[in-house]
Amino acid sequence: AAALAELQAEANCSVCLDYLRDPVTIECGHNFCRSCIEQSWEDQQDRFPCPVCCHPSQKWHLRRNTQLGNIGEVAKLLHITRSKKKKEEETRLCEKHNQVLTHFCEEDLEVLCLLCTQVPGHQDHHVRSLEEAASHHRKRLMSYMEPLKKQVADIQKLVTTQEREPLELKEKMEKQRQKLLSEFEHLNEFLDREQEATFSRLANEEKHIQQKLHANITAFSEYISTLNNLLKEVAGKSVMSEVKLLTDIESICDRCESLKTPLSIPSSLPLQYSALQKIIQKFKEDVTLDTE
Repeated sequence: AAALAELQAEANCSVCLDYLRDPVTIECGHNFCRSCIEQSWEDQQDRFPCPVCCHPSQKWHLRRNTQLGNIGEVAKLLHITRSKKKKEEETRLCEKHNQVLTHFCEEDLEVLCLLCTQVPGHQDHHVRSLEEAASHHRKRLMSYMEPLKKQVADIQKLVTTQEREPLELKEKMEKQRQKLLSEFEHLNEFLDREQEATFSRLANEEKHIQQKLHANITAFSEYISTLNNLLKEVAGKSVMSEVKLLTDIESICDRCESLKTPLSIPSSLPLQYSALQKIIQKFKEDVTLDTE
């Protein structure tokens, strides 16, 4: 009996829990009904997990297993034969009356013989024949199979969905990384342009200040030359005779008194630039908060 039960278990499909029909083998070595595994994989595109061990198959590759199908038919036949034999063996007798058990009490869920149905304990109970009761409860048990199969299928779909989530998460993270990479590339391009523009302004200011300094030096050089000529003239005038000294004295005195020193142009340093402050200024907004 144990060996037959083990054989039946091996000949069953893990999806429909029934004997294998047109069995096929997938990459991991597990076997299923062709229709069951095709239905299990119908929503998959690139990964096909095993319903038993969740091992992913790389492609839709089903190998027909004719020998296993034949073994399943043998197990099914053995099961039917043993069921008939077991039914014959289970024709037990009532322990109280030593009569064949022929009825079933639905209230007490107890197998009875004809005499048991006539005792006071079962007279008012719902009692029916053994065959009728077995048929009723067999249908009741069969009604559980579809919901259980549906739960298995639903959980399997949930497992398949969960297996896809890491791949989808990786794809989302890669898209986000590419987006951030693009944003930083644009930011670097902006910084390069700002650096070039800032250095260009610094160069122009340096050139402008250099021109001012050269002009300032030229003006002082010309003023020194004027001073030297006037000094020479004054020195020569001061040693002349009275008549020559006083002749045209007003002109030379006016020139000495009207001398104006050229203005000194300050050699100021260029304006200091802060690239960070300039960037921050572009994104700065004045916000007035509600006091409440």
